[in-house]
Amino acid sequence: MNGYEKTSRSLAHRAGPVPVDFGSNAVTGMHVTVVEALRRHYGLEDRPVRVNEPYQMLGEIEEDLKLAIGIDVEGVYPDTTIFGFRNGGWKEWKAPWGQELLVPAAFRTVLRDGSTLIFPEGDTGAQPSGRMPQSGYFFDTIIRQAPLDEEKLDPRDNLQEFGPVAESTLEYFKGACSAARKTGRFVMANFGGTGLGDIALVTGPMLPRPRGIRDVAEWYMATVAHEDYVRAVFDEQTRIAVENLRRVKEAVGDTVDAAFICGTDFGTQTSQFCSVAAFESLWAPYYRRVNDWIHANTGWKTFKHCCGAAEPFMRPFIECGFDIINPVQLSAAGMDAAELKRKYGDRLTFWGGAVDTQMTLPFGSPDEVRREALERCAILSERGGFVFNAIHNVQAKTPVENVVALVEAVKEFNAGR
Repeated sequence: MNGYEKTSRSLAHRAGPVPVDFGSNAVTGMHVTVVEALRRHYGLEDRPVRVNEPYQMLGEIEEDLKLAIGIDVEGVYPDTTIFGFRNGGWKEWKAPWGQELLVPAAFRTVLRDGSTLIFPEGDTGAQPSGRMPQSGYFFDTIIRQAPLDEEKLDPRDNLQEFGPVAESTLEYFKGACSAARKTGRFVMANFGGTGLGDIALVTGPMLPRPRGIRDVAEWYMATVAHEDYVRAVFDEQTRIAVENLRRVKEAVGDTVDAAFICGTDFGTQTSQFCSVAAFESLWAPYYRRVNDWIHANTGWKTFKHCCGAAEPFMRPFIECGFDIINPVQLSAAGMDAAELKRKYGDRLTFWGGAVDTQMTLPFGSPDEVRREALERCAILSERGGFVFNAIHNVQAKTPVENVVALVEAVKEFNAGR
């Protein structure tokens, strides 16, 4: 059974081997330090890791490492990064922690007051849009919001980054998705443009000169104080997104199995950012439009990322048409694995949740990692509907012996089935 078959079977809620994903998108990946450590552990060729997602400094997991881990999902990333420059034309770059890496050609940084600053579209004439602190391992976005006149708010300002998909991007997706299909793995595509109010994107890190509401706190307040404004942004963004998806579908045909839709978080560690009623009123109609179009016109499954105490949103997510929920943060309030599986496991696929990446994976022992992963597999994989991954990305400097214990745990579990 190849990766496509294993993953498709699980998403159809049929029992079988647990499929494995690391690196198919920007919320299931590994930090470049971890990728390098794993390559050394498995005795693979010693070469610089490519940074395929510079915001979080995620590393490309190449084919030899995919085979060593046993990965079943092939990711297709966008042709441009979150900072707006093309994801290609690789060059060498030495990270502040000393690791030699390969970064995109337009990845341009300066060192200022001990921090590494990165520029939108590689434009050093613009204000930097990301900052990596001196002791940090990834970038934070920089708020660059101009003074607002609340009497003259124009929704078009928060739509700068959305527009018709370029022909060059369609050609890129056509080739990349075709190549991904040939791997025999399940294909997860990241087309972009459907992230409604994703805080990583609201600040406009890809824009040299962002306009509109670009401060995170201001945006959250706007969902209440300027709800009509936010609705106008979501409405036009969704219209553009559906038209772009139509053109993408024409380009990629049947080479895609699932699409990453949105990374907007609604949960905190202990609660939620908004009420379920607010979600159903403001976000749900637009998610439903996207998912309904996809399900009516493609065979793709739809993937929703939502960290934190997300249990109250599971039913609304299902009603919006999402097939997959990630990362399944079981350490958050109300996120009990057995209860989630009992209540939603026949309608949602849980993509992630195999180990706590805040405590167990970075600070536990390999045996603790193994035990937790085996326990989660037993609960979440019953009757299918589970794809093995950590809870969000594997973070910088996570002990390699713990990551290996995680990988070996799912192999052990599958061997016993």
